Amino acid sequence: MSIATGIVENQPLPDNLFTRIVDFRRDLHQHPELSFQEHRTQDRIAAYLDSLGIAFRTAARTGIIADLPGSVSDAPCVVLRADTDALPILEETGLPFASQNEGIMHACGHDGHTSMLLGAASLLSKDKDRKVPVRLIFQPAEEKASGAKAMIADGALDNAAMVFGGHIDRHYPLGTIIATDGPVNASSDTFDIQIGGKGGHAARPHETVDAVVVGSLLVMSIQTIVSREVNPAHPSVVTVGRFDAGTASNVISAQAHLSGTIRAQDYEVRIMLQDSIRRISESIGQLHAADVEVEIREGTSAVVNPPDMAAVCREAALKVVPEEFVHGLTTANMGAEDFADYMEVIPGCYVRFGSILPEQTPHPAHSSKFDFDERVLGVGAAYYHALAGVASEKILADMANETAETT
Repeated sequence: MSIATGIVENQPLPDNLFTRIVDFRRDLHQHPELSFQEHRTQDRIAAYLDSLGIAFRTAARTGIIADLPGSVSDAPCVVLRADTDALPILEETGLPFASQNEGIMHACGHDGHTSMLLGAASLLSKDKDRKVPVRLIFQPAEEKASGAKAMIADGALDNAAMVFGGHIDRHYPLGTIIATDGPVNASSDTFDIQIGGKGGHAARPHETVDAVVVGSLLVMSIQTIVSREVNPAHPSVVTVGRFDAGTASNVISAQAHLSGTIRAQDYEVRIMLQDSIRRISESIGQLHAADVEVEIREGTSAVVNPPDMAAVCREAALKVVPEEFVHGLTTANMGAEDFADYMEVIPGCYVRFGSILPEQTPHPAHSSKFDFDERVLGVGAAYYHALAGVASEKILADMANETAETT
């Protein structure tokens, strides 16, 4: 079945609902807000939920937790999550609904994630025979990797059995739902290296310890960690994104500062990368008689889908799109996601929604020209609705098995 007949002509949502969530997405896109500043976004989500009669409460300053009850009183809930924040980027899409907040842009699809989950809320609000409760969480500050922890602290996972989320992805065709066993996002850590040398006149380098030379050697040496110390079967990245040093062309700098990111999909590789940066920095400092200090700040863990949770997502996806559009990642994804924080508490799964714009050059996420095919909103909303049902069946089955084992 082609996308044209399987997705576009047979839109998975009623036309009026699809139009509503597209309008909602465009409204959010015009009014993007940075992490923990999503006040208007929070108000708009609240108004939408109010219109459906869905009970909710605010959380994590600018987040929302909404609960739809189930008839089985002791059943834990299914949690569906969307992120809501934008990025400090000046938009250059030329869209008629481009950002009105200069220097801020929804350049990662969070306006789409929020809108598709609200579409699912519309569908879920009409379900009259729900046995397992469903919780919808609208999380702020994913881009700061701190929103998930704040939501958890405010009870987002209380009495919850499973958590699910997803991300719009411009690498895959419209209608594709990527539900992979194993790693789907990398861990993300940040490092800072302070170099203390001995400054002096550029004409007398023998009287100095050149922090620029030490920093340059560090940059080149750090780049060999992945290529020479990591098993090629384990995707990983070490990137120096910033190098600050010097004040004038004829002055040898006494100070330099490097900062960068560490990405890994395997925990042991993550720790090894950190250790290697420390070891190389210390050695180069000794080699050039410079003082080198390394600080590594751990961020989010890798998102790793358990096979049984990925199977739940695939079953739900098959209720929405043809079988050939449900598959795993074709390449490793080294982006980070604080959805990992939820999965450190309860089982879950994170998928990706194909959304390539037809006949246009795909622009990456976090680009000033990022956009996506809005028809993915219907796919995502229908998927989350189906997923709530499939996950509920698994929860009830697990409860029955536990009862049988204790009797």
